[in-house]
Amino acid sequence: MASQVASVFAGIAQAPEDPILGVTVAFNKDPSPVKVNLGVGAYRTEEGKPLVLNVVRCAEQMLINDPSRYKEYLPITGLAEFNKLSAKLIFGADSPAIQENRVVTVQCLSGTGSLRVGGEFLAKHYHEHTIYIPTPTWGNHPKIFTLAGLTARTYRYYDPATRGLDFNGLVEDLSSAPLGSIVLLHACAHNPTGVDPTVDQWEKIRQLMRSKSLLPFFDSAYQGFASGSLDKDAQPVRMFVADGGELLMAQSYAKNMGLYGERVGALSIVCGSADVAVRVESQLKLVIRPMYSSPPLHGPSVVATILRDSEMFNEWTVELKAMADRIISMRQQLFDALKSRGTPGDWSHIIKQIGMFTFTGLNSEQVAFMRQEYHIYMTSDG
Repeated sequence: MASQVASVFAGIAQAPEDPILGVTVAFNKDPSPVKVNLGVGAYRTEEGKPLVLNVVRCAEQMLINDPSRYKEYLPITGLAEFNKLSAKLIFGADSPAIQENRVVTVQCLSGTGSLRVGGEFLAKHYHEHTIYIPTPTWGNHPKIFTLAGLTARTYRYYDPATRGLDFNGLVEDLSSAPLGSIVLLHACAHNPTGVDPTVDQWEKIRQLMRSKSLLPFFDSAYQGFASGSLDKDAQPVRMFVADGGELLMAQSYAKNMGLYGERVGALSIVCGSADVAVRVESQLKLVIRPMYSSPPLHGPSVVATILRDSEMFNEWTVELKAMADRIISMRQQLFDALKSRGTPGDWSHIIKQIGMFTFTGLNSEQVAFMRQEYHIYMTSDG
């Protein structure tokens, strides 16, 4: 009977698949035993299986064996120790901003949630509502910021001709952005191109942005996962903090601790003074409370257990470097294999780009051919 009743939702159109997650949907439907999914940014072992870090398993076992643990709600801002250790990880243990109590950190739902909370905070409390995002960028960025109440505009970033950074275009676009505009910056291992500015280029970007009072909003999803060094991957962010200016920072532990499904992240705002930081935190609570009330407990407890213990921290850095080194090695192997077969074109961008993603240079027709003939799945932009 129920199936015959006219639905009040009958006029709703079928929504298109997410361009990234849609790749996985198509992959899952393919019965081929040799299929490969290159769509979602999640690390896989040599056997193509998900990896849970040994240090994560140890931390979880410690939490399970602790009889004093409970399942009560966390405060709106999350687990205090996790927040403190997260700020220290990205900004550095000796960060003047932390020492001067100018940093406010709130636990959020991974990187996505951190960006959304930061976006809504800016839409309510910042005088400029335009955020400049790189072309290309992670497909979720424009949606997150638009729904948060900001207007997303773009700045040039990737040069298809060189398969590298369009630094001149980037500088030109940020130079013409209105004073005080927000600028989204990928802290390291740019998604989806794998192309990062050099340290010298970062310094020029910092000088330009500070001269025009542009507000940096960093997205850090790959700290330690790009180069294998937590400090090296945080260097661009720390350059901006060192000049005493303000910024926002979204952090995720999905990739570097393999905590994808635990949704562990943090939003930090570096403020001009300690008293401003106190007021900013009070307003962040008002953004979070009606959104999801308070964040999850398990994931941040795992992170805090690892970050607070020097032995576990060291074990994590070893496992993290092993993942990063393997990705660098796989890039080299792919490049060598293409070269040895005399594949037309220059493929050096594969070893110049960094992190989990590479912009192959393949067009949509070539991607479709790879899928149909070889069961290799990737997003249509290559």
